[in-house]
Amino acid sequence: MTETSNAKTYAQAGGAAGELLQLVSFKLGNEEFGVDILKVQEINRMLQVTHVPNAPPYVEGVINLRGKVIPVVDLRQRLGLERKENDKHTRIIVMELSGKVIGFVVDAVSEVLRIQKSVTEPPPQIGDGMNAQYITAVGKLDDRLLTLLDLEKVLLN
Repeated sequence: MTETSNAKTYAQAGGAAGELLQLVSFKLGNEEFGVDILKVQEINRMLQVTHVPNAPPYVEGVINLRGKVIPVVDLRQRLGLERKENDKHTRIIVMELSGKVIGFVVDAVSEVLRIQKSVTEPPPQIGDGMNAQYITAVGKLDDRLLTLLDLEKVLLN
């Protein structure tokens, strides 16, 4: 039996494990974010991006991924963070959101995490911050906080 199925069995039996969240964590600057692993199709090194005229500033352009043309969003810019040059750690997280395949440029991908839903809290209510609407929860890990994002909302607004 795998670790995941052990956790699910334990949770179904009413154990302390509770609901398990499986996340891909990544960095934007010094901050760590997480997204649902089930929506992630793949993670790639930075690829050649073809710019698209008249696209919003946060749209880097499109890439050709095994014959499919996929739009690429600079997540830093979309979240209102300062632009950063790509480096050897820059990655494109390819996700399926609302039936569309989209790539998100992030500074670095950290790890795959399994955390209990019980260690998350709703985002704090602080003013009308644009970014607050994209946050689904904040995970409290041992020595750090992990901001869980709803990338579908990031794209909609």
